[in-house]
Amino acid sequence: MIYDMAIIGGASAGLTAGIYAGRKKMKTVILAKQIGGQSLLTDTIENFPGFDQISGKDLISKMRAQVEKYDVEINEGVEVESIERQANGDGNFLIKIKNGEFVEAKSVILATGKNPRRLGVPGEREFENKGVSFCSICDAPLYGGKDVAIVGGGNSGLEAATDLVKYANKIYILEYNSKIIGDESTQEKLKKTGKVEFIVEAQVLEIKGDKFVQKIIFKDKKSGEEKELPVGGVFVNVGWVPATGFLSAKGESSSGGNSFVKLNDHGEVIIDYRTTETSIKGVFAAGDASDTKFKQCIIASGEGAKSALSAYEYLMKK
Repeated sequence: MIYDMAIIGGASAGLTAGIYAGRKKMKTVILAKQIGGQSLLTDTIENFPGFDQISGKDLISKMRAQVEKYDVEINEGVEVESIERQANGDGNFLIKIKNGEFVEAKSVILATGKNPRRLGVPGEREFENKGVSFCSICDAPLYGGKDVAIVGGGNSGLEAATDLVKYANKIYILEYNSKIIGDESTQEKLKKTGKVEFIVEAQVLEIKGDKFVQKIIFKDKKSGEEKELPVGGVFVNVGWVPATGFLSAKGESSSGGNSFVKLNDHGEVIIDYRTTETSIKGVFAAGDASDTKFKQCIIASGEGAKSALSAYEYLMKK
């Protein structure tokens, strides 16, 4: 089967693109590792028009239901490995899935969003889902009565602490820099709970445990001394990276190498802001994976709509 459009990614940008593609009667497939993406990590959204307050999960559920009203195929639980173009750069696109299958489409929308940035220290991968977490909304209730560490003193780290303070016994927030950089009013609220301790100039070296996390080892950058904190959980909140590694032949998210489309120095897909088209004709990008300045759910949705309409226009001209 040859699709008119393949949408890679199933969060707000990808689902909105699916709605618009469905309304244009284009044969469309959405390829996603998980429908919802980063939106599922957001407990409360208060700036999406039409809703005073809604959880990310509920918003995605409504979007998905709307997509399903149209003849749009949703293929969840798949991971794209690479994309190539047939017929000397003017043919259809072949999308290789990691299970070895291929999807062929006349146009492509990249809406893969971002993935959490990792610390890259010993124990991080070994104890993932065994005390190491990247989602406080998902996992905070599992840490009732326990001491936990949050790595990252930005707004994401403070939001994680806000989720955890309802459950955890003690929360340590470790920040690499000399100052906590998150919202000051949130810092004050957390201090008033009496449960939160801020530790600055802390470089995480290792996460240790047996079957589950038992301690975190860090270096005090000021004194050079190595210290440890006995904790039952570690929440990593040190930022996000664009999920664009599959666009490079080497699986790297960078602007160099043999990237299928042009990426900037942050690994974001460079787009034409009028149309969201990338450096390859027939390939468009929307949402947090693109180099658009503001990363917001409503902006991603708007770009998803623009991408679908631009792809439709491209196909009609072709």
